[in-house]
Amino acid sequence: MTGPVRVAGAVTAGALAVAGGLHGVWARGSWPLADRAELADAVVGVAPEEAPTAAMCGAVAGLLGAAAYLVGARSGVLPAVGPERLRRAGAGTVAGVLLARGVLGPVVFGGGLVPRTERFRRLELRCYAPLCAALGTGAAVVARGGR
Repeated sequence: MTGPVRVAGAVTAGALAVAGGLHGVWARGSWPLADRAELADAVVGVAPEEAPTAAMCGAVAGLLGAAAYLVGARSGVLPAVGPERLRRAGAGTVAGVLLARGVLGPVVFGGGLVPRTERFRRLELRCYAPLCAALGTGAAVVARGGR
């Protein structure tokens, strides 16, 4: 497969894989932030004692890795394993989750429905929600036009 679907798949799958890797790092450390308190503030918007556990970070890393594979395989960037309908449904699910996160995040977190730190709310509006919306759009392109 060539063209926009393959490019969207490569970019989206690559970004999801990087995000998954970063969550894997966070299971054990705080890089690139100074410490766990700063990580909790910037990435989750909570006090350090409320931060996700290492197991939770690992689970998110695994889900992001699976999402990267589904998008990459559907776009033809990665080898496809299993039934095509599962890759299509999987890429569509990835798109739906990311688009929902991109649209609802600013309302839920940025708008104060769920209390978060000021730093997180600022990052939510400037970085996290737009990134989720962009990745969701890329996954949607792949889900609709991939193989």
